[in-house]
Amino acid sequence: MTLLRDETLAAAFDHACRSYDALVAVNPGYHAHLRRSARRLGLRGDGAGLRLLDAGCGTGASTAALRSVLPAARITAVDASAGMLRRAAAKPWADGVTFVHAPVEHLAEAGVRGPFDAVFAAYLLRNVRDPDAVLAGLRQLLKPGGRLGVHEYTLRGRRSDRMVWTLVCRGIVQPVAGVLGDGALYRHLWRSVVDFDTAGRFADRLRAAGFDRVRTLPLPGWQTGITHTFVARRPDTAR
Repeated sequence: MTLLRDETLAAAFDHACRSYDALVAVNPGYHAHLRRSARRLGLRGDGAGLRLLDAGCGTGASTAALRSVLPAARITAVDASAGMLRRAAAKPWADGVTFVHAPVEHLAEAGVRGPFDAVFAAYLLRNVRDPDAVLAGLRQLLKPGGRLGVHEYTLRGRRSDRMVWTLVCRGIVQPVAGVLGDGALYRHLWRSVVDFDTAGRFADRLRAAGFDRVRTLPLPGWQTGITHTFVARRPDTAR
């Protein structure tokens, strides 16, 4: 199958936004894993005085994770899907959270500018046309020494990991999504993981994009070997 890209992918997410939260709610550990990845950014305190960018916020699950871990931080949450963003913005948020409709490739045109203390990107990089260009753009939005956290489906590289991912998608997720009229999107999401980097390859991609102190951290449960947290840093040029 051909992967969905750009406006076509955004439109598919627009349609799926009605049931997206319900589907991810039955994924064991989904929200807890996002909070764990947010904690792995290693930012101290309650986030007071910090600016965070949530790149690809969807319906706000990653935003909520950041808010839970760093409740006093100012968060700018962006997404290319207007439907997903409406769902996110309609939820109750304390002051300090701003939602912006923009593809991650065109943040400046939407008025999103750095420097940010940290950027968090959950389930984003495998769905963009040019992940290297997106990483370069996110790096420029970080202040020197700023942190990047990526929470992503990146297979460890073993055949068993691909088998588990395929079993879950084809045996559970895709049949339900098909009934809801979102089969094409969830077939894309299955394929996007299979075609994307392994965890090791993605860590190399981060280094090639100019990040240092790159760490690859697994997540527990059925997603072990399937989902990872990547933590990296924009080098401190003052040094």
